[in-house]
Amino acid sequence: MSKPIKSILTVLVILIITGLAFYPRLKEYTSKKEEPGASGGKGAGNGPAAPGGAKGGGPAPVNIMVIGNQRLEEKILSTGTIIANEEVDIRSEIAGRITSINFKEGDYVKKGTVLVRINDADLQAQLQKLQYQKKLAEVNEERQKKLLEKEAISQRDYDISLTNLNSMNADIENLSAQIAKTVIRAPFDGTIGLRYVSEGSYLSPGTVAKIATLTNVNPAKIDFSVPAKYAANVSKGTAITFTTEGGDEKFYGRVYAIEPKIDPNTRTLTLRATSPNNGRKLFPGSFARIEIILNTKSNGILVPTEAVIPGLKGHSVFLVKNNKAEPVEVQIGTRGDRTIEIYKGLHVGDTLITSGILQVKPGGPVDIKEAMVKQ
Repeated sequence: MSKPIKSILTVLVILIITGLAFYPRLKEYTSKKEEPGASGGKGAGNGPAAPGGAKGGGPAPVNIMVIGNQRLEEKILSTGTIIANEEVDIRSEIAGRITSINFKEGDYVKKGTVLVRINDADLQAQLQKLQYQKKLAEVNEERQKKLLEKEAISQRDYDISLTNLNSMNADIENLSAQIAKTVIRAPFDGTIGLRYVSEGSYLSPGTVAKIATLTNVNPAKIDFSVPAKYAANVSKGTAITFTTEGGDEKFYGRVYAIEPKIDPNTRTLTLRATSPNNGRKLFPGSFARIEIILNTKSNGILVPTEAVIPGLKGHSVFLVKNNKAEPVEVQIGTRGDRTIEIYKGLHVGDTLITSGILQVKPGGPVDIKEAMVKQ
């Protein structure tokens, strides 16, 4: 085989190998150019949905609300704790053995009722001894007084006998007070709680043994706090409404005491209110959700919280105009649990988008799924 023929065959082999190497990429490139809609051709409408709008550029499904005037209450919402009107731990002031317990757990007792008696035999014996000594001191003082009138003794001798009598009287009064402490009485009307001692128990002031707890729950008291900015809006006599944990029944009360200063740590003002509790439905220690109504408007505009969109320059909402979504800047007022007051930007009769906001875009068409009228 001649040299020129060998050269030609070599070139052909190289071309064949090169063609085989680039053929897959060439085929891929060709198939891409033939795809429908790649260059705005047939089927271009099947591309991904435009951001902020419905898939394929169609109208966004939304729920709406027609704005109307509503009764608007400006409230302070707070939490607090229900406490007893009066509460005390029944304890003994002196040491001694319990001789009798005159109450049952859960009893309602009146002020002055004898609850517990402590052994006072030794004190009674000491009192009797002092009373005998007092009689002798009285006889001696009377004798010395007659002698002084006859100038048979000096004034100093009489003063000693009188001082001795007065000391006896003071000792008797002191001992009588000690004996009185052996009888423990209810300091006010209330309900006795659980008992922690038994007859025969030895009480010692050093151990601070608690006998029981006496609680008065009518009326109930409620402790709560409000932010410092509302300090000027509350005063003695301010009405409150509250509910307890686990119940929907509303209770009513009035503020009767206010802390004279704002807590610098929490920047809140502490208040205390009372509420009638004749039915014993309010238990001390319970959690309370409190509302204080500061002001009432008969023609306010309230919208759902989710309908208001926060932004860098303020807040805005979407209205429906000519079946299109139009953004409107608004100014908000009081916030509630689920609603926000709008005092500028909306008018009665406006159609507000309340849900589906993430799918709409300014000027985009909307498809109304559900409508609600606020009156």
